[in-house]
Amino acid sequence: KTLRELPKYSQHVTCPTRDSNILDHCYTTLRNAYHSVPRAALGLSDHCLVHLIPTYRQKLKSAKPVVKTVRRWTNETERVLQACFEWTDWSVFEAAANDLDELTETVTSYISFCEDICIPSRTYLTYNNDKPWFTKKLKQLRQAKEDAYRNGGRVLYNQARNTLNKEIRAAKKNYAKRLEDQFSSNDSVSVWKGLKAITNYKTPSPSTEVNQRLAEELNEFYCRFESPHTHSDHLFSQPLTPPVTPLSPPPTLQISEDEVCQVFRKNKRRKAPGPDGVTPACLKTCADQLAPIFSQIFNRSLELCEVPSCFKRSTIIPIPKKPKITGLNDYRPVALTSVVMKSFEKLVLAYLKNISGPLLDPLQFAYRANRSVDDAVNMGLHFILQHLDKTGNYERILFVDFSSAFNTIIPTLLHSKLAQLSVPSSICQWISSFLTDRQQLVRLGKFTSHSRTTSTGAPQGCVLSPLLFSLYTSDCTSKDTSVMLLTFADDTTLIGLINDGDESAYRQEVKELAVWCSHNNLELNKLKTEEMTVDFRRNHPALPPLNIIDSTWDNHIDLIVKKAQQRLYFLRQLRKFNLPNELLKQFYSVIIESVLCTSITVWFSPATKTDLRRLQRIVRTAERITGTTLPTLQDLYSSRVSKRASKIILDPLHPAHFLFELLPSGRRFRARTTKTARHRKSFFPQAVYLMNS
Repeated sequence: KTLRELPKYSQHVTCPTRDSNILDHCYTTLRNAYHSVPRAALGLSDHCLVHLIPTYRQKLKSAKPVVKTVRRWTNETERVLQACFEWTDWSVFEAAANDLDELTETVTSYISFCEDICIPSRTYLTYNNDKPWFTKKLKQLRQAKEDAYRNGGRVLYNQARNTLNKEIRAAKKNYAKRLEDQFSSNDSVSVWKGLKAITNYKTPSPSTEVNQRLAEELNEFYCRFESPHTHSDHLFSQPLTPPVTPLSPPPTLQISEDEVCQVFRKNKRRKAPGPDGVTPACLKTCADQLAPIFSQIFNRSLELCEVPSCFKRSTIIPIPKKPKITGLNDYRPVALTSVVMKSFEKLVLAYLKNISGPLLDPLQFAYRANRSVDDAVNMGLHFILQHLDKTGNYERILFVDFSSAFNTIIPTLLHSKLAQLSVPSSICQWISSFLTDRQQLVRLGKFTSHSRTTSTGAPQGCVLSPLLFSLYTSDCTSKDTSVMLLTFADDTTLIGLINDGDESAYRQEVKELAVWCSHNNLELNKLKTEEMTVDFRRNHPALPPLNIIDSTWDNHIDLIVKKAQQRLYFLRQLRKFNLPNELLKQFYSVIIESVLCTSITVWFSPATKTDLRRLQRIVRTAERITGTTLPTLQDLYSSRVSKRASKIILDPLHPAHFLFELLPSGRRFRARTTKTARHRKSFFPQAVYLMNS
């Protein structure tokens, strides 16, 4: 009866207090806040005492202190390291090396050694509850206040407490001033780091038990696609299309010192080094000194069609995909590879894009200039809504997801597909060398697995991997005009535009897609592969399917509102520091506005007025907190639609370019013909309307 009367309260006494009965009750609104332990009875009482122990533990006690070692990069130490490489005679390394592998291994080891000698490091201890503004002086004052409390001196304690509070206010003010100075000097990295420290903003990570066995199992799991299919006889299990004849032969890839120097300078200092130990900060600082030797190594690698083995080593860092881990597939394998090799890949990537870019399927929206996931969604909605404008039409949509797509690439099969795209034979062989005989190990916390060698797949984290997968799947296209195949990396959507109930073309394309997957070593993710039918006809089939009657964006907007309201808390925390309004506005733009504007070109116009008012209420709340005027959602939507439409108009290769047709006057675009409100409120009709106005 008590629980029915107090539905929102939780009972914390769970242990028997007399025999097997629970006589005592203690209720709070916090579930599992206390752990009950029975104690000896008090005097002649007929039931025992209950000790309620809080389950909450302080951050300082719940997590061990972290020992960090960082390098202290100063102007003086950078000059010392630059001088060290300037006086290095690289010809000695070339003369002593027997092959490219030995030369590369020696050079990278020498660079790492020089960095250890010239750049001092500092080791310090950080606690979970440390604040950046809580200085050493404040720690001493806090200790003095605690000593005064223990001694029992009232006057001395009040004096120590007042002094500590005064210094805390001054320290917060000084820290806010330092953030303001960093903001004025465009030091966005330090500003963002300070803002996250103030608000305690952390990305939630699932707590899982890690051990050596799990690291070994993950390494074996990531190599599960290693099979006999990697042999060349698999190439002939399907007919090969003749190679595309280019208008002119592609130029030979030759890398200059200036290109190497330029790509080295673009490295970010705070990125982690790869297995070879060469840090991005070293490449960025000493780009002029290291460009000559690495340009020779890169050109020799291209000439021999061979990638040095030290560049093919990778450390796999498993990143959880879900808040709750249920299996090995819930970890995403992100490869930590050589920073030098990543710079090398960027140079090869630009070359491959120039050759293969015009030959790729225009409905592949990933990893291409002037393409985005919003373009893919808007293009799919355009095909669907335009087809539904005609009476009696409906669609069948198949959402396909591949399991560990990047890990399934077969190098020999990719070699043949690159040759069909007129990629030079030497580059094809170099890419095959890049993907074969790769050594990898898994690092999970403090545990590291044994090294394994794999010749299947492209590591997630390599610069070339996304483009190589796009080229690997470039021959997966629809042959029927009534079936549209849209792809974004490994996410594939098959849209069947059904007329008069004839689904034969759609079913045939689905069969061919399944056959293509089996021939290309791609495994369907059954949990994420789903089919949906969009049908507004009144005459339903004899066997009605599972219907989703609500076709609005309410659920999606509910998630946006919930996430944005949670992040308003961090904005209020910053306000307590009396930070300048410009800093608060920047934090709002990065943390809250980015959530509100995610895919806004897709859902804003079809959304209901009630949902839009809920979203605008968040903007008004942020305006009161920041004390500034913020752009409305309508302004953000209009500007983003106009900007996106302008880029599509200027790109004749974009699949939606034909939807923006100029009138004979040359000043306005032809309005899209629509028969339903859902089509009229979609992206392309709205974009034409905004461009004309």
